[in-house]
Amino acid sequence: MIRTLEEAAIIAGNIIRDGFRKQFSIEFKTNKMNLVTEIDKKAESAIINYVQKNFPSHGIIAEESGSTGAKSKYVWVIDPLDGTTNFAHGLPIFSVSVGLMKSGKTICGVIYDVMRDAMYSAEVGSGAFMNGEKIKVNENDDLEEGVIVTGFPYNIRENPDNAIEKFNRFLMNARAVRRLGSAAIDFCYVAEGVFDGFWEVHLNPWDVCAGKLIVEEAGGIVTNFKNEKTDIFSSQMLATNGKVHNKMLEILNMD
Repeated sequence: MIRTLEEAAIIAGNIIRDGFRKQFSIEFKTNKMNLVTEIDKKAESAIINYVQKNFPSHGIIAEESGSTGAKSKYVWVIDPLDGTTNFAHGLPIFSVSVGLMKSGKTICGVIYDVMRDAMYSAEVGSGAFMNGEKIKVNENDDLEEGVIVTGFPYNIRENPDNAIEKFNRFLMNARAVRRLGSAAIDFCYVAEGVFDGFWEVHLNPWDVCAGKLIVEEAGGIVTNFKNEKTDIFSSQMLATNGKVHNKMLEILNMD
């Protein structure tokens, strides 16, 4: 199924690449920070059409069009364009994320970093890969020598879960903190050893499904802020190389 997911992601990626820095319509969802473009919708429709043509019995959870057949044995979890704000402003950091669940558990997933033409993939028990080359988390165990990454929810002005205070504390305890604007890419960079850890709150299932599996298959750990197991519906995500996990938990729980 990995090849199938990759094919679907590439179809969407081609639509996104063709629309990048071109004229397109923009709408707002919950507020002016939460954008959706016509390219998001075209990319999602292309993936859904692909699934319905090839796997008509499979369910779908998708960012823009919601859920259909979500109680099916197999469910595709789709983010057609993760990093819409970046895309809309001409910043080439965005991705397509496609995960596949079987009986409620993610069995494989892919994230396509469109402008780098980098395909990250993982299947349960088989490791994680980028363009066919195996990847793994790094071995750094000192957060002060590490680079970590985060993102902010669209209601950040309400400061949910003290996100701003947590961000400030990490600035004081890590070598650097980055904010790329695509949670899916953040997960991949942890899996690849670029980042030591990634934390965020109020992510959605389509932000998490493929990325969580890719980190775990690369040897990393994904929990909530209480060090409990998470699923794609969890409101807190901490993904690390495992070596800095406890230190990051300590900082996250200083409130």
